[in-house]
Amino acid sequence: MQPNSGGGRTVLVTGAGGFVGRALVPRLLDRGDRVRALVRAGGRPAPAACETVAVADMAAADWPALVAGSDAVVHLAARVHRAGETGAAAADAYRRDNTDATRALAEAAAVAGVGRFVLVSTAHVVPLVEAIGLGRTTEAAAWAEHPYGMSKVEAEAAVLRVRAATGLPAVVLRPPLVYGPGAVANIAALLKAVRWGVPLPLGAVRNRRSLVYVGNLAAAIEAAIDHPAAPGHVFAVSDDDDVSTPELVRRLARALGRRAPWMPAVPPPVLARLLRLAGREGWIERLTGDAFVDAGPLRETLGWTPPHTMDEGLRSLRTG
Repeated sequence: MQPNSGGGRTVLVTGAGGFVGRALVPRLLDRGDRVRALVRAGGRPAPAACETVAVADMAAADWPALVAGSDAVVHLAARVHRAGETGAAAADAYRRDNTDATRALAEAAAVAGVGRFVLVSTAHVVPLVEAIGLGRTTEAAAWAEHPYGMSKVEAEAAVLRVRAATGLPAVVLRPPLVYGPGAVANIAALLKAVRWGVPLPLGAVRNRRSLVYVGNLAAAIEAAIDHPAAPGHVFAVSDDDDVSTPELVRRLARALGRRAPWMPAVPPPVLARLLRLAGREGWIERLTGDAFVDAGPLRETLGWTPPHTMDEGLRSLRTG
C-alpha cells in the first residue's frame, strides 16, 4: 500500500515544546498541516507559529476538548526518566503522567474519531516486556525497579486495548537513544568528552547500540501518520546503522572535525569495577551493554528509510 502525501490535516502534538516536538512541528507545518501544539505550562514553547495550548497537568487535561477537530494525534509528552527514581512514590508519579494520561488521551481520540493516533514510546520497554513474558520478573518487581519503563509498557498496552475495543487507528513507535542539536544525557556526555579530548577507557568494548537522529524520528512519525498500513503496528525506529560505543566516539570526533580521544583497551569487567568505585554504576550498561533494535518491519511495512545517515545526524551536533 502506498502512503498518502500528507499535509492539510489538523494534528494535535503533545509535548510540542520538547526535544522531538521541536523537530516534528516545523516539518508538519512545512507540508501544510495545521498543528495544535500542546506544551507544558511554564516549559519550553512550541518551535513555530501555530495554535499553542499550555497544559499545567497532562494527567488532568480536558482531552475531549483538546482533541476535538483533530485529524491525527501524536503523543510525545511524558514524564521522563530521572536517575534514582524508584519505589512506590515514583511508580505512582510515572503511572499517572505516562500511563493514565495516555489512556485518557487515546479514549478521547477514539470518541472523536481521529484518523490516526501515534504514540511515541521507547525501546526501553523491550527488555521489560521480555523479562515479564519469560517469567524472569514479576510486574510488581519491574514497577518497583523500573517505574519509567513500566509506565511506558502500560501506556502502550492501554493504547492497544483502546484500539481493540474501538478500532482507533493507533501506531506505536519505539525509538532508542534519540540525538540531535540540543541533545542531553548520554550523547551530550560523550560529546563533551570528545570536545575536551578526555581519554575514554573504551577500547576493549565490543557492544552494539542503535540510535536515531531526531530528524529521522520525525520522518518516521510522519510516515506513521500517513501510511494506511501503519495502524495496529508497534515499530522500532532507528538510523539503521548500529555502532559500538568506541565506534560512536570515533564518528562523533569525525563529525566535529576533531581527533578521536585516546581509548585504552580496559577489559569491560575492570571498567565496570572502576565505574562502581567512582559511583557511576549506571554508566556500566550505557557504555558497555548492547541496546539495539530491528527497524526492518518499519521499512518493510511502510516503505520507510531514514532520510539522514548517522554521520549527517552527528554532524548536526556541531550546532547543538
